[in-house]
Amino acid sequence: MKLSSFRTSILVAALFTALAPGVASAGIFDDDEARKAILDLRAKLDAVNVRLDKTDDLKANKSTALDLANENEQLRAEIAKLRGQIEVLSNDIANTQRRQQDFYVDLDNRLRKMEPKRMTVDGKDAVVEVSEQRAFDNAMALFKEGDYKNSAPAFSSFIAAYPQSAYLGSAQYWLGNSFYAQRDCKSTIAAMQQLVRAYPDHPKAPDAMLNIAGCYTELKDKVAAKKTLETLISQYPGTDAAQAAKSRLGSGK
Repeated sequence: MKLSSFRTSILVAALFTALAPGVASAGIFDDDEARKAILDLRAKLDAVNVRLDKTDDLKANKSTALDLANENEQLRAEIAKLRGQIEVLSNDIANTQRRQQDFYVDLDNRLRKMEPKRMTVDGKDAVVEVSEQRAFDNAMALFKEGDYKNSAPAFSSFIAAYPQSAYLGSAQYWLGNSFYAQRDCKSTIAAMQQLVRAYPDHPKAPDAMLNIAGCYTELKDKVAAKKTLETLISQYPGTDAAQAAKSRLGSGK
């Protein structure tokens, strides 16, 4: 029932209660008494209205409080959801930063590996490119494995690709040894002579001359072999190769 209808019913009932006795005995009450009765009735109605207003306010307050409670629960749920999303995002950011750091470290390591290295090669300071080092090492690996057929072209390719390399003298020497291991004396002599002419101060130059003399001996060219040994003793006295050359000359080999 609506509030206005409820109030109207109360007003009608109150008026009927107050006026009914007056109508039944109209001759008993005078005008003052009638006015007093009406004033009393109005006072009662005002009191009823006040109580009804308070009841409405209380209901309204309860409804408002309920609405606020519902909104509060919704906000709590949304905040909890946002906190979860923030945790996920924070974790993703941390993982991304970690991956980036790992990437930069790996990239730096890769770049460092690609940078030329300063090192000592055959007693001299040198700057060696990564590809240069790799090519020389690959050729040496073939030689050490006994694959002389492939080590010879590997050293030849290295010499052609890196004509300014600090490894050039060594590459020339091991090229000659690759030929010598295949009993190719002519190619051995050519490779070793190139080393002695281009790099007379190379640590392997005395050994190269000893190998040249050995190849001449195998080719039955005793004159060239003897001359090579004598030159070796003259140019590189005090070396192990020079001592070996003296032994060969003394034995007549």
